Parts: sequence; C-alpha cells; structure tokens
Amino acid sequence: MTIAIDGPAAAGKSTTARLLAKKLGYLYIDTGAMYRALTWKALRDKVDIKSNKALSELAKNTQIQLKPGPNLENKVYLDKQDITSFLRSPEVNRYVSLVSSVKEVREVLVTQQKQIGKKGGIVAEGRDMTTIVFPEAELKIFLKASLGERTRRRWMEEKEKNLSCDKKEIAAGLTNRDKIDCQRKISPLKISQKAIVINNTHLNISQTTNKILDILKRKLVR
Repeated sequence: MTIAIDGPAAAGKSTTARLLAKKLGYLYIDTGAMYRALTWKALRDKVDIKSNKALSELAKNTQIQLKPGPNLENKVYLDKQDITSFLRSPEVNRYVSLVSSVKEVREVLVTQQKQIGKKGGIVAEGRDMTTIVFPEAELKIFLKASLGERTRRRWMEEKEKNLSCDKKEIAAGLTNRDKIDCQRKISPLKISQKAIVINNTHLNISQTTNKILDILKRKLVR
C-alpha cells in the first residue's frame, strides 16, 4: 500500500511516518527533507532565494538521496554529502516554504518523489502527498495540532539540539509558514477529499501512530 500523510509544520508528521513505516516494514519518504536540503544548499551557495529562475536551475543540478539511518531517521545526502544534521536549523526553517513554493522546484522534486514511491510499500509525508504526489494512495491522513502545541514541540526540538530558541519567534515562524503553505498557488497545503483528519494536539507519537494503524486495520477488514 501507499500511505500518504499531510499536515502543517510541527504536527508530528515526520516522527509518526517514521514509526509507522518501521511497524509496517515500509519505506519512509520524508519529502520535506528534500526541500530542506535544497534550501540549505541555496543558503550555503548564496543563491537568491527570491529568484525562481535561480532556484529552478539549482534544483535541476542537485542530487538528493534518502537513505535509511539509525533511530528511524532517513539520512539525507545532497550531492553525495550527508547534510542531515543541518536541515532543522532556524535559517532553513525560515526559508524552506519560499523555496518549496517555486513551481519549477516542485516539479523537479515531485518527479523524484513519484519515482521513489512507484512500487508502493511506502509511508510518505509532506504538504502535498495526498493531493499531488500520491493522489491514488490507499490511505490518506491529514495530521493537525493546535498552534500552541506545535510551538511547544518545535521549541523542545530546538532545545534538544542546543539551538537558540524563543517561543514567540517559533510561533510567529509557524504562523507565517502556515500562511505561505496554504496560500501558495502551486500545491497548497489542503485537506484531500478522502483524507482522514487526525487532531493529535493531545496525543503523543505512539498514540498517533496506533490510531493510524487502527484505521488501516479497519480499512483492510472491509
């Protein structure tokens, strides 16, 4: 089966998808990491983030690979270099939505994502998995949580990595990212018609994963 999960930033998509894939013996596809990798490269190479043409050329000349790593995480290789540890920096967080809103960038990366998942047996998460990348997925999930809870999760994540973090700044950043993701013309974040919405504001990762597994079991019984 193909399981597609969408939702806003810090809704728990990545960790849930990783755990779900492990329990099912499926391949985990973190599409957000691919956009983050390209964003990181653009910042490193001082590419004009506001230039669609420059970002498009960058995408066409960039190789991004996802490889299974320890602790349920994918290792992200950009042009054969492991850059996994750089992808959650505040600077990447700030600009990834702008990079991922570029039509030509999405076309390049969506083609790669479809190729990775063409044989099924995957859990893919991102912003347009259920609507654009895998619209025929047998199970579609939309994860959401309150802004307050998402802010807390991102704050804890940055604190654990010894990054400078301020809850007000994080909340403002998430709000701005939600606006960009939902209002962009290309592949906006929205709830697919057949997606099952799960509000996990008061659920931990294990509870969220088990809830999806229960939905999957009921679906298979029918």
